[in-house]
Amino acid sequence: METQKICFAGFGGQGVLSAGKLLTYAGMLEGKEVSWCPSYGPEMRGGTANCAVVVSDEPVASPVITENATAAVIMNLPSFDKFVNIVKSGGTIIINSSLIDKKVERDDVKVIYVPANEIAKEIGNPNLLNIILIGALIAIEKTVSENSIIDAFTKVFGENKAKFIPINKEAIEKGIECAKSQI
Repeated sequence: METQKICFAGFGGQGVLSAGKLLTYAGMLEGKEVSWCPSYGPEMRGGTANCAVVVSDEPVASPVITENATAAVIMNLPSFDKFVNIVKSGGTIIINSSLIDKKVERDDVKVIYVPANEIAKEIGNPNLLNIILIGALIAIEKTVSENSIIDAFTKVFGENKAKFIPINKEAIEKGIECAKSQI
């Protein structure tokens, strides 16, 4: 597997850091080398947040991603403006088209537009937009398996949240479905 460097970015409260943690734990469960490096403003909820996740078969030299990301999951417009160009040529950009009306003007990357907020509302939980976007990401990048994401759920959110696994599984599947319909 090529080392994957993925940036998750959006507002605090959108599950940016949780999405990164979930992908990181899933990588660990698959025996991969991983790192997770969060960054957020002092406001937390409503402020900007991003995290860098590296998943590799080799030891990870640095958790920081400032350029040459293999993928970015972008959840809001300010993050679009800041992070759309850190993805290297041939990489993937997953866009939350519910909140971002701009189009990626690059033709050297794969772009998947996911109306994550609308899909989350259809499922019945508006907080699932990050999980839907993870589904879209793993459909394209194959960073980890869907089962590993589900298995990592209780590691990230705790055993008392296990009752939410079925709806999160549905969210992942909706994200996968949305991404596959665009490739």
